[in-house]
Formats: sequence, C-alpha cells, structure tokens
Amino acid sequence: MNTLIGTNDLDLLLAQASSLIETEKDEIANMANLSALIFHSIPKLNWAGFYIYKDRELVLGPFQGQVACVRLQLHKGVCGTSAAERRTINVPNVHVFEGHVACDSASNSEVVVPIIINDELYGVLDVDSPIYDRFDPELIKFMEDIVKVFIKASF
Repeated sequence: MNTLIGTNDLDLLLAQASSLIETEKDEIANMANLSALIFHSIPKLNWAGFYIYKDRELVLGPFQGQVACVRLQLHKGVCGTSAAERRTINVPNVHVFEGHVACDSASNSEVVVPIIINDELYGVLDVDSPIYDRFDPELIKFMEDIVKVFIKASF
C-alpha cells in the first residue's frame, strides 16, 4: 500500500470530510475545507485543490500548496484531459505524460478526478505529489469518494 496511511484511516478521513461539509451548501467553502483536509491529512503531497470549469476552460479554485496555474485548457495536461474525457486519471510520472502542464516543477505524480453534476462538467479535483507513483488504487478511490462527498453536500 502506497498511501502511507491505512485503508481504515482513509475511511475515517472520508467520514471526517463528510461531517465537515455535510451542512454547508456553499461549494467554494466546501472546496476550501476539502483541499485543506486532503493536503494536511495525506502524507507526501505538494498540492491539493480544485479547478472550476468556466467559459470553456478550467479556472483555479480553492487549493493548498504552492502557487498554481490559473487557467487550464481542456484536452491539455492531466487536468484538461481528465475534464475533457470525464474520467479519473492517475499519472505515476507526470514528466512522461504528453502535454503535461508543469505548474510546480516539484510535482512528479498526479491524480485528477472530474466533477460531473447533472451530466455537466463542474471542474476537477487535482492532487499532486513530489513522489513518483504516489497514488495507489486505495488512494485514487479515496479521491473519487471525496468528490462524491463534495457533490452530495454542495448540490
């Protein structure tokens, strides 16, 4: 297991995430709290946050970590590809991902989960690590579950 925390810990963290935002409907507030929870609870991350789909591009939303690219195009980079294809993408080595957008040169692996609401693209959850191959299946599922918690609470 590559998560550096156990599956039971991820289950508890998911319950904490749900409890944290279940009574709040403001999506910006919920993204801010979820970003902080992920960033400060999952070891070996250097960025965790959201991009929101606006005017046919992804625009930086709440996040934790170093400064980031403000606008990302669909079909470009990991975030743009995940959003365009509406599927989770795990990249063990971002340096070999064709068209990777390097917002932080310290990032070596990345997982991006699209946020789809009523069959429409809302944005993506983007999580980066300085560790190669950081995101195992348990951690990827956790990120997908975080998106489900976000959607349920916010919309």
